[in-house]
Amino acid sequence: MQIHRDDTVLVALKSFKKNEVIEGVSLLQDIPAGHKIARADIAEGEHVIKYGASIGRARSAIKCGDHIHSHNLKTGLRTDETYTYSGAPEQREREIKVPQILAFERANGDIGIRNDLWIVPLVGCVNGVAQAVARQFERSEELPEGTQVTVLAHPFGCSQLGDDHVNTRTILQNLVMHPNAGGVLVMGLGCENNTLTEFLENLEMPDQSRLRCMVAQETENEFETAYRHLQDLAGILSSDKRVPVGVDRLRIGLKCGGSDGFSGITANPLLGALSDWLCSRGGTTVLTEVPEMFGAERILMKRAENQSVFADIVSLINDFKQYYIDHDQPIYENPSPGNKEGGITTLEEKSLGCTQKAGTSIVTDVLRYQDRLSKNGLNLLEAPGNDGTAITSLAAAGCHMVLFTTGRGNPLGTVVPTVKVASNTELADRKKHWIDFSAGTLVHDDTDMDELCTDFADYLMQVASGKQTLNEINRMQEIVIFKTGVTL
Repeated sequence: MQIHRDDTVLVALKSFKKNEVIEGVSLLQDIPAGHKIARADIAEGEHVIKYGASIGRARSAIKCGDHIHSHNLKTGLRTDETYTYSGAPEQREREIKVPQILAFERANGDIGIRNDLWIVPLVGCVNGVAQAVARQFERSEELPEGTQVTVLAHPFGCSQLGDDHVNTRTILQNLVMHPNAGGVLVMGLGCENNTLTEFLENLEMPDQSRLRCMVAQETENEFETAYRHLQDLAGILSSDKRVPVGVDRLRIGLKCGGSDGFSGITANPLLGALSDWLCSRGGTTVLTEVPEMFGAERILMKRAENQSVFADIVSLINDFKQYYIDHDQPIYENPSPGNKEGGITTLEEKSLGCTQKAGTSIVTDVLRYQDRLSKNGLNLLEAPGNDGTAITSLAAAGCHMVLFTTGRGNPLGTVVPTVKVASNTELADRKKHWIDFSAGTLVHDDTDMDELCTDFADYLMQVASGKQTLNEINRMQEIVIFKTGVTL
């Protein structure tokens, strides 16, 4: 398959043997599925083109029909890039018809697509207490139908200073305020850095009646105290009902993990089409994984709503590169062993595939880690490519759900519905208990993108209206908080 008319490579949609002829090219080696084939001779040092852009330079001369991978392709990324603002993009017309979903109205005018009970430990020392009480309460008959008790377990909250301490406190505060939580129990130990008093000082809880707090060291029986708090909260949310609201109020995070050679041509473009569909109806999508923008950042910069947003994107990219430099790490060592086995060679290639998830919409805002969403449209969010950290940052920013594409497979989810989208049908068939939706039909069954996007949007509206994702059914609901400093 040739993705873009300017590409100098083909992508193998299945495994091929040496001497087979694909689109007029005779193969010089066996080619695994998802890997690249040279369409023409490429000289040493010449750019190799995929997605219509450079994915690196040839390490040595490459012949037409050669397998292109790490042995003959190297990155062309540099730390010192110069970016120039080229003007605001053309504004797009909004769709007039906005479909509706069923969601919970919140006191501050927000909506929630879930009405769960969350227990938020201020420190990792009380994770076990929180999990024991959650299990006990879920076995009782006091939990409203369709509600889960979810513990936002993490190892932090103590022995942290500076930015790490602030990150932990702020991310947990943002999660406490998340509209998918119908009620929240904040649980402290009593001697941690992340004290309850400090935590509550600037917590902008939209409805105080849905918040309960406790300190384990200050109560005679922390299990009984926590249980009573859950009873109170369950009584409040038991009367909550879903009501029709416009899909324009929905906020969706975009993520990929365990990518393969198909991710950039099936699952990620599907998310891009969905992002355009939602943004054109007034909704919000969020792209993160900043290191996986390296090499594709200019595509996003050209779509900046104005010069201020452009400058924010430049700072986002350069600051994350500096983070690597400060830790004496190269900026291009990103593709994992699984990525490479699946056919991805360089970070540019991974980034060009990764940013397909953002579609073609205008970038309206750039958020730093800890920031919460405030503008509709396509947002960029500061966070690393690490799966757990990225999906947590999307939830903490206020996303109602996260769409997570994968080609290799990954069961990980976070505390909001995490929709797993397979890039290939083999994975979707083999891991039915992980995968919610397959984009593999785009290449394996020649399904039309518009048709599949319509089906995907219909499915996501069902999820927003209460249909559980597999990460919810399997209780794969983790949070990971970004850490950069020392541990005391």
